Amino acid sequence: MKRIILSFVLLFSVQGIFAQKYLSREVYLKFYGETPLETIEAVTNQGSGVIDAETKKIAFQVLVKSFTFEKALMQEHFNENYIESDKFPKATFRGTLEGDIDFNKTGKQKAMAVGTMNIHGVDKDMSVPVEIEVKDGEILLSSVFMLSPEDFNIEIPSVVRDKIAKEMETTLKAQLKKQ
Repeated sequence: MKRIILSFVLLFSVQGIFAQKYLSREVYLKFYGETPLETIEAVTNQGSGVIDAETKKIAFQVLVKSFTFEKALMQEHFNENYIESDKFPKATFRGTLEGDIDFNKTGKQKAMAVGTMNIHGVDKDMSVPVEIEVKDGEILLSSVFMLSPEDFNIEIPSVVRDKIAKEMETTLKAQLKKQ
């Protein structure tokens, strides 16, 4: 019995040694929405992300208060009235990369990130296209996809509803380094 337990411990220890994890603490995120009355754009480079090249599992998160807007009042309304960042401080995506991806092959590859997005305390299953570029031992991951405030129970008051786009174009760029 002791040998079986010792074998499992050694197996999982060795697996951890050979796991290929890539990490970034400077993930760039931008969301953009435009209506005839207002353009809304917010950016941050304070997101974080991890890719496990062996299992193709991925996870990204961002503190929503880290987004900056051109207009301070927009940023205040975003944090206090819409996203309620004190109550829901993080937005996350957890899932897997699907497709024929070879992290040892230099060059660009396309895949789908399939998983669960959590914004404003609401989970939504999503599939988003990603481009992966393996270069100099790093992974450059980028994606552009649409998000709807309505999908995450973010209420937009009728007074400003026409000023806010029904969907936000969301851009993610990450340079992940092997750990």
